[in-house]
Amino acid sequence: MARIYAFANQKGGVGKTTTAVNLGASLAESGCRVLLVDADPQANATSSLGVAPGDSQSSLYDVLIRKQPAVEGIVATSHERLNLLPSAPALAGAEVEMVSVLAREFLMRRALEPTAPQYTHILIDCPPSLGLLTVNALAASTDGVIVPIQCEYLALEGLGRLWHTVQMVRESLNPALFISGMVLTMYDPRTNLSDQVVAEVRNHFPEQTFDTVIPRSVRLSEAPSYGRTILQYAPASAGSRAYQALAQELLEREAMDGGVVQAVGAGRNAP
Repeated sequence: MARIYAFANQKGGVGKTTTAVNLGASLAESGCRVLLVDADPQANATSSLGVAPGDSQSSLYDVLIRKQPAVEGIVATSHERLNLLPSAPALAGAEVEMVSVLAREFLMRRALEPTAPQYTHILIDCPPSLGLLTVNALAASTDGVIVPIQCEYLALEGLGRLWHTVQMVRESLNPALFISGMVLTMYDPRTNLSDQVVAEVRNHFPEQTFDTVIPRSVRLSEAPSYGRTILQYAPASAGSRAYQALAQELLEREAMDGGVVQAVGAGRNAP
């Protein structure tokens, strides 16, 4: 069965989608079979992979609300071994429509179960909120939450709320849920602030924080506008090398112990 990770942070602009897309591409380049699920109504992950939102016959909206099989919405991308379950504009209203649905928190889990054996990894890009779409992603995640954190002021703002949301989902919906990794993004070695944020995050979350740090990069910002991953757009860039290193680090964690680190609420590091 696939390892399923949700990429979540209620704070926008932290590199969440960039990390989900480029980590997925790096895992695929390493030989993994990857499905990226775009659960954000903004559909940035979809357009970052060169797929125009709404162009495909089916989307995550149709899977969650209209009960279409996920396989009908999955499309191939220009990356070998990397597939996409795209978002669509209609997904913006999905949370309202989901409210009256029985067991609404498990819609995504049930939808992904039939496709899981076809992949080694399923990566779910969540919206920058803690609404029903994010809760669905957390309930579906068998291997935890990966949290991108921007190396700037107020980087830890909101992490406490996310931590407690994860704990509530763990207690009531998904007992296996935990924060499996934190990725420091937009690191600028020229500023003391970036170093301070890195030190603070590693001090609070020593086991969860990945060693790999993603640099601030113009190339990473440009790639989505061309519908390409950083591995395609600028394969020799620092950003490309960083995401390839992050993929290897994740695979090494999985090989060691299944990627399981300190459980939510289980120790001194909880905010």
